[in-house]
Amino acid sequence: MLFFTGVPLFLMELSLGQYGAAGPITVWKCCPLLKGIGIGMLCVSTLVCLYYNVIIAWTFYYLGSSFQSPLPWSCEAIANAGLCGNGTTGNGSINKALSPTEIFWNERVLGVVHSEGLHNPGPVRWPLALCLLAAWIVIFLCMLKGIRSSGKVVYVTATFPYFVLIVLIIRGATLEGSLQGVAFYLTPDWSRLANAQVWNDAASQIFYSLGIGVGGLLSMASYNKFDNNVIRDTLIITTGNCTTSFFAGFAIFSILGHMAWKKGVPVGEVADTGPGLAFVAYPEALALLPGSVFWSIMFFLMLFMLGIDTLFGNMEGITTAVLDEFPQLRTNTLHKSLFLGALCFCFYLMGLLLVTDGGIYWFTLIDSFSTSFGLIIITLFMCIGISFFYGVNQFCQDILDMICHCPPWCGKVLLYFKACWVFCTPSSVHPVPFSLRLKETGTLKDRFQKSIRPLNSWRVNNLNSAARVEERMEPERVDAPFTVTLTDMDFTAMTWEAGSEA
Repeated sequence: MLFFTGVPLFLMELSLGQYGAAGPITVWKCCPLLKGIGIGMLCVSTLVCLYYNVIIAWTFYYLGSSFQSPLPWSCEAIANAGLCGNGTTGNGSINKALSPTEIFWNERVLGVVHSEGLHNPGPVRWPLALCLLAAWIVIFLCMLKGIRSSGKVVYVTATFPYFVLIVLIIRGATLEGSLQGVAFYLTPDWSRLANAQVWNDAASQIFYSLGIGVGGLLSMASYNKFDNNVIRDTLIITTGNCTTSFFAGFAIFSILGHMAWKKGVPVGEVADTGPGLAFVAYPEALALLPGSVFWSIMFFLMLFMLGIDTLFGNMEGITTAVLDEFPQLRTNTLHKSLFLGALCFCFYLMGLLLVTDGGIYWFTLIDSFSTSFGLIIITLFMCIGISFFYGVNQFCQDILDMICHCPPWCGKVLLYFKACWVFCTPSSVHPVPFSLRLKETGTLKDRFQKSIRPLNSWRVNNLNSAARVEERMEPERVDAPFTVTLTDMDFTAMTWEAGSEA
């Protein structure tokens, strides 16, 4: 999944953004028919921002609670003495014994015990609402000056988690039962490969981990220098990303192994998925360590940094797309700041639904059904559109044009990616039908051909080679937004002006 889907799609999105020097909507000047892919990216990115900052709000809540000694979800806390002693629960209607960590998560953090489901979200939990507000204020301040400010913040948010991971791995390796957890982590269950859900989860993990399909890569790459070596960057980033994910597994499962050893149960019974791993299983394991307050603060601070990194990419995709469509916002700092503030405030208001008593139901709904499958569909059409409509040969040539001094190995590696874009990647996800909405004039065949050919302004910003013929653009040409009626002039006068404005 990584080599045939993740890495090729990462390179495609990175190259498309760098060559087009535009966000996820305007960049589809290369193939106007597929502008809906950019809008789809924007929709998915909006949903991800909506619920992902709720995770940061939970992290804030746990981080603040971690400064209490003993930890409020540990057995040492006075309120949990009875729970750890006789196995009773904080909710008499539940027969199954719950741990103090589960009760803290369900009752004090989520309040889900007071809700009956999606139809009954209940009141807003104001401690979480304040944490959510603080999270959006942090995002706003970090992005206030655009890519320059967020790029500097990433120097801290991207490196600090590595320090915490190394510390947690060293600490976990010294605990009894840690090898049991590592063995569980490294032992594959080959029979589960026959389960389609496993492959769906693998694809979702790759897309989320690499940031594919949400527009963040396109937006970030649009700020690159035109001659930046995207192939080198792709290989370094994807290798480092997946190595980090594998590396982080040792920090998680070594401590879960100690937790299983202390409880006398198999590791599989203490391991959890989704929010349960980060906010139930792992905090419970941290509570068993000597100096649990310190380890808890370090862990949730790391989660906060990781969450901020993820939101930077998604928010950058949204803001770049809007600023490309309304370029006057870029030239007015005040208007740009007001737009960013209004955007963050709107996200905060919409996110209040997810911090109600029944907010976890809405969180699960969005997480399970609105984003994972959407990313697969978006990347499928992006791959098909670039490979077969824009032309995979032309796209590969565009990449070589960007890399002025292309090493010999780049051309050879590009052959592998070319094969993946045409054969392997589209076949890795399920094909689905799609509808065409054509607004151009002419016959159906003519309109379709116009819709899949690049607009005149596609290469204007970037192709500054002296070898290219310089001709004047027709003054009537409209560049972007391109939700207009296209004429034959848009495609017969395929001339590119070096250094001119798009």
